[in-house]
Amino acid sequence: MILVLATMILGAFAGVHLTLKLADESFLSPAIPEDGRIALVIGGIGFGAMVGGFLPLTILGLIGGTDEKPRLRPIEASRKMLGVLLFGTYLVVVSIIAAQAGWILPVGLTTLLSVFAVGFGWVPLALLPWERFGLEGVRSRFASSKRAS
Repeated sequence: MILVLATMILGAFAGVHLTLKLADESFLSPAIPEDGRIALVIGGIGFGAMVGGFLPLTILGLIGGTDEKPRLRPIEASRKMLGVLLFGTYLVVVSIIAAQAGWILPVGLTTLLSVFAVGFGWVPLALLPWERFGLEGVRSRFASSKRAS
């Protein structure tokens, strides 16, 4: 558990560094207003923490298994990591959109808007019809865990 926490924190720091570079020194820098830099960093924190948290869990799932929960196959692990990377990219895109409010709002309000946008960014994904993508058990696993508690 400490390994997961450590990689999550390191991933968040890496996400901050990468999104600051994205805002300052990349082709995207003219599109990010000065008052929207922190909004972009919030998306980087979400991206880095997600990837940093799920990477060791996926690796541990590949090498360890029990009778109840068998080991992950490489295809399953790569599909999980691809999903985490896509979701993290989605959070960065949401933060780029929220950063555009920096053209008209001050820094504090842009940051507040970005925290809510990135924090609730998972809600549209919860409403997707996962059955159409061949992921029949996604919603039923969530519903069964709610019933158990």
